[in-house]
Amino acid sequence: MRIKLNVNNVAATVDVLPDMPLLWVLRDVMNLKGSKFGCGMGLCGACTVLVGGHAVRSCMMKVGAIDGQPVTTIEGLSPDGLHPVQVAWEALDVPQCGYCQAGQIMSAAALLQRTPHPTDTEIDTAMSGNLCRCGTYTRIRQAIHEAAQAGAAAPNQ
Repeated sequence: MRIKLNVNNVAATVDVLPDMPLLWVLRDVMNLKGSKFGCGMGLCGACTVLVGGHAVRSCMMKVGAIDGQPVTTIEGLSPDGLHPVQVAWEALDVPQCGYCQAGQIMSAAALLQRTPHPTDTEIDTAMSGNLCRCGTYTRIRQAIHEAAQAGAAAPNQ
């Protein structure tokens, strides 16, 4: 079945079954490898992308359910990698192994879109579905605050 998508502001048509997880469409069909497969049950957040501006677990989202909403992956967050969340992540050396970081960044970007200056509690709540085996949660929270000060809620470049 041919399904029309808008991924990272690019129109695309994919020939897949509508119940195929969005993650596999992104990684295997569209060759966008930034979103990672972690648990396959929507529990770890490594596969997080934005659908219609909301953070979703792409391993659980069926591509047929996208219904024309724009999809943004880590590759499309900023054309030059200078989204305030990405800049703060690098400045504070947030990643260690890096496996979860694309999902963490996408969840942080979604949070800052709806709550431009979140409290620690709001950050902890919004990020609670993203697991980091390296335990960089303190730096993640600091980076989100730094990105908020830099104006991460501004529209994408």
